[in-house]
Amino acid sequence: MIDETVEEIEQMQTHSSSVVAVKAATALRELTEGEYPTVEEFVVTLERNASALKRANPSHASLQNAQRDIVAAVKDADADSVAEAQDVLADAIDRVVDRIENAKSEAAKNGAEVFEDGMTVLTHDYSSTVLEAVELAAQEGKHLEVYVTEARPRYLGRKTARVLAGVDRVEPHLIVDGAAGHFLDECDRVVTGMSCIVDDTLYNRVGTYPIAAAAGDVGVPMTVVGSGAKIIEAGFAFENEIRSPSEVMREPAEGFTVENPAYDATPTRLLDTVVTDEGVREF
Repeated sequence: MIDETVEEIEQMQTHSSSVVAVKAATALRELTEGEYPTVEEFVVTLERNASALKRANPSHASLQNAQRDIVAAVKDADADSVAEAQDVLADAIDRVVDRIENAKSEAAKNGAEVFEDGMTVLTHDYSSTVLEAVELAAQEGKHLEVYVTEARPRYLGRKTARVLAGVDRVEPHLIVDGAAGHFLDECDRVVTGMSCIVDDTLYNRVGTYPIAAAAGDVGVPMTVVGSGAKIIEAGFAFENEIRSPSEVMREPAEGFTVENPAYDATPTRLLDTVVTDEGVREF
């Protein structure tokens, strides 16, 4: 089952990082039911499976941190029996999943405070946390106009626009990525999600950096919303993912190379605020 989850995570390109992290953490529950001759062998098996899950998507900080924390909890417990170690694993999984889900909800609640009644915002790609923040703001009676980029080549922005179309008091507009600069003058703020922030760099879906740069040039503040666990000071090396050229064009590339990176790097100096479950950070 864990092998199946690894394959599934490798294909989960349209899901938020919190969803991926929860699925990976839950997959380890399989190990609480097996039989192992020693605690040491159980821990080795846990480490091997956690490593495989982390390799399935090395760009998701939430997944990496969740797996690291679960393994650390079991190792630190120094259990006297396999059964005890399995109980520790089950508790660690529950604790990590609860933390991820609560952090996302709290970040969305704090993010909702960014929006003011009558505000026009621009967002990029698909972020379940940003969507939840917009929905909460609308439930509070705030009317919002939202420009949504398509987020080519996987067009995840279309998914965002469809969700927003079903939210009362929200007027969504779907635009091509290259039109973001054209519409920024009409916007009060840019609001996006994040894959992670490592030191002074935001990593997010490719296309975020040019939007941030353009927003800075025209004086539109940019806010990033996400779990505080995605802000990492050290110990995590972000690995970009180079996607298939077939996502960009179906026909063969003759005489040229198709480049399709999944993420880009945005200096945090271009950000106004980062909103997490822990509060607001200003830059």
